[in-house]
Amino acid sequence: MCYDADAVPPVHGAPVTTTSSERLVLTSGDGAEFAAFLSRPGERAGAAVLVLPDNRGLSGFYEQLTVRLAEQGHPALAIDYFGRTAGTGPRPAGFPHMEHLGRAHKDTLFADIATGARCLRAEGHQDVVALGFCFGGRLAFLAARPELGFRGVIGLYGYPDALFGNPGPTQLAGELRGPILGLFGGADEGISPEVVKAFGEALDGAGVEHEFVTYPGAPHSFFELGRPELAEACAGAWSRVLGFLGGVPARP
Repeated sequence: MCYDADAVPPVHGAPVTTTSSERLVLTSGDGAEFAAFLSRPGERAGAAVLVLPDNRGLSGFYEQLTVRLAEQGHPALAIDYFGRTAGTGPRPAGFPHMEHLGRAHKDTLFADIATGARCLRAEGHQDVVALGFCFGGRLAFLAARPELGFRGVIGLYGYPDALFGNPGPTQLAGELRGPILGLFGGADEGISPEVVKAFGEALDGAGVEHEFVTYPGAPHSFFELGRPELAEACAGAWSRVLGFLGGVPARP
């Protein structure tokens, strides 16, 4: 599910600044190493971004996305999920991501997310937003817990309900804090309008600041270059993401 190896993120207009990028190996709280990809803008224009990939882990799509974000002035770091089981090197074609996903544990996933956020803060960026896609979108919603210290979270087509017997963001809404931005596809067969509505109602009940946008006719994984029929949804999503990043209140 989500992005194939040759998928490319859409572009938001012309770059506003220069960028530089590098591949990193980070060390998590338990001593495990995992891969990450960092892009820095020449001139910063807002919050830094921790990018949480889909269930395939770190790929070229998300590396390129960090560059697109940095081009708009946002330092961006994308992390991998499978350092403990697949190492830190580039992945071959046909990498069995579902096998490795099944061996991932929520505690180590969130330890790695916390490590990624610390990496950005060590670069001097105290205002960090989590931005996730599909599996990473679900993680982004769950990462809105106060102890992780994010200034806000954005989830694109992250499934919010209980999954495989595990509570999701909907069930854990009382533990989350805003702002939360959720972007969904109206033609996503895996995330129904009722599921999105229930998530919103749970956040309302918990008093969590949030905004949801659903793009009519857009399928799951609509945020991708080379699909002219989805250009309007891609442009709209970019506008919402950049508006959110630019509007996050600075930490005192």
